[in-house]
This record gives sequence, C-alpha cells and structure tokens, in this order.
Amino acid sequence: MAIAKAERLMNLALCLLGTRRPLSKRELRGSIEAYLEAGSDDSFNRMFERDKDDLRELGLVIETVENLDGDTGYLARRDSNRLPPITLDAEEAAALGLAAKVWQQARLAGAASGALQKLRAAGMPEAEDAYEAHSALEPRIPVHEAAFEPLMLACRDRRPVTFDYRKANSARAEQRQVEPWTLECWRGHWYLAGWDRERGAERVFRLSRITGKVRSRAGAFSAEVPDVVTVRETVESWAGETATRTARIRLRAGAGYPLRSRATAVRDRGDGWDELEIPYGHGLDAWLVEFGPDVVVEEPADLRADVVDRLRAVAKD
Repeated sequence: MAIAKAERLMNLALCLLGTRRPLSKRELRGSIEAYLEAGSDDSFNRMFERDKDDLRELGLVIETVENLDGDTGYLARRDSNRLPPITLDAEEAAALGLAAKVWQQARLAGAASGALQKLRAAGMPEAEDAYEAHSALEPRIPVHEAAFEPLMLACRDRRPVTFDYRKANSARAEQRQVEPWTLECWRGHWYLAGWDRERGAERVFRLSRITGKVRSRAGAFSAEVPDVVTVRETVESWAGETATRTARIRLRAGAGYPLRSRATAVRDRGDGWDELEIPYGHGLDAWLVEFGPDVVVEEPADLRADVVDRLRAVAKD
C-alpha cells in the first residue's frame, strides 16, 4: 500500500477509535491533514468514502450514528474492535527473532529491536535461538548500493528524485527524473518502482545501475500513486518471469544453478555443456548476460542478438 494512503487510513482509524462521541465528516476533515489538502468537497467525499470502506475491509467495525441535528457521525468503539490476547509459543518467538535479524541497516535494525523488546515486555517467551550459536548461516537482505538509503527515505517522504542511470544495453548513463513509490528486493537485487516523468510512465530501476548521487527535488508528485504498488509483479515481468516463449541455451556444466531451477528440460551434451529449455519473457537477455561466458543462446535469434548487444555494450565500458 502506498505510504500516503496507509498513513491516511491510520490517522482515520485513530480518530474513530479515540473519540467518545460520533464525529461528523466535517470534524474528521478538520482533524486529518490529508483531508485538509483535498482540493474540493467532492474530492474529499470520494476519498473519505473509499477510506471508510477500506478500513471496514481490514476488519475495523465503524458505526454510523445520526445525531439529534440530523448530521451523520462515525465512530469505532474500542470494545467492538479489541483484538484477543496475542500469545506466542517458543517456536513462534524464535521465528520472530530470526526475522528481526534479517535487516542489517541501522535504521531498520533499531525498529526491529524495539518491536522485539515490546513483545518481550508483554510476555513473549525468551525462546532459545537455535540459529545463533550453532549455525554458520545468518539471514540477511544485503544492500550494497549507496542509492538505497536516499531512495528509501524519498519513498517514505514522497519526494521526487533525480539520478544518473545506465541501462544494461547502454554504455553511458542518462539522467532520470523519478517519483519513487517503493523498493523491492528480488533475486538478490534491489529495484525501485516509480513514475518516470520524462517518459510519462511507470518504470523499474535496478539500483546497481544507478551511478552518482541520488538528489531530492522540491515539489509534489505529478502522477497519482497507486494504492497498491505491485512492484514484485512488475519486476518479475520486467526481468522475464512472465514467459510467453521458450528459449534454448547452452550452459556450462556445473554453472548457472538459478537458470537450471527454471529449466523445463535439461540435456547433457557430453562436451562439458548442457542444453536447457527455459521460459522466455521480456528482460531475459539482461539476466543471461550476468552469467557471462557460461551461457550461449541457441535460439530464438532475436534473444541471441539482444544478449550479444548487451555484452558489446558492457565491453565498451
């Protein structure tokens, strides 16, 4: 859910839960900043009705009460919206502790640590961590790109940004003006989804291809932020997960295990190479380039040409 929409729903829920009497739409509009910024009464009414329906779908019980003067008021009684006590067994507590270790960045590690402390203060068992003392593996979501933190903050604050971006098939970087929506980690790489102002369309950017500094820009977003950003589906489609054809490639024996996991057929050629058939969609050429000399595209011819073009562009750098 987009950050602004989630914040607006949270503020509305807090207003409805915190009042002792029904609040009219006029009172709610005066109490929530996002509603004050609505351009017109019609715009506010549509926004409020959508938000109210969304909260009800999320499980909040909202009562509609008609006041003595005929106005309609709204409230969410705490006794109707109280959750049952949350209890965790030792295994569930261990799973939460393991999840809290995933983020290694200081800003996020602090939030995870604080959440665990609150749960333990509320009675969550101090489960023995089976992953801490005896395992050589530690879960992480790695972030090596310098662009991650400024983009994360820009997504949170809804600030437009500019940065230099080099496409996989280009030797030079180009400046992009983007309204950032959200960040997503997929197949070990971080991606930014947002609105490309110059192209007037949604775009996905791989953070490792951002060069130089990410610079914030003043002003509001020019395009509407989707309520639900399906960035994972967009990234998968961008990188070839949405398959429409089948590609045949040669893969060096003992290499390219991610490709092997996607193969629909594998044949040992007996010459140190295997022949694979894999689903083929948009962006597969960029993924194949990552395996360098361990992959040779047999067909289709247009995929082979795209891979060669990308390799030539990389060789020019």
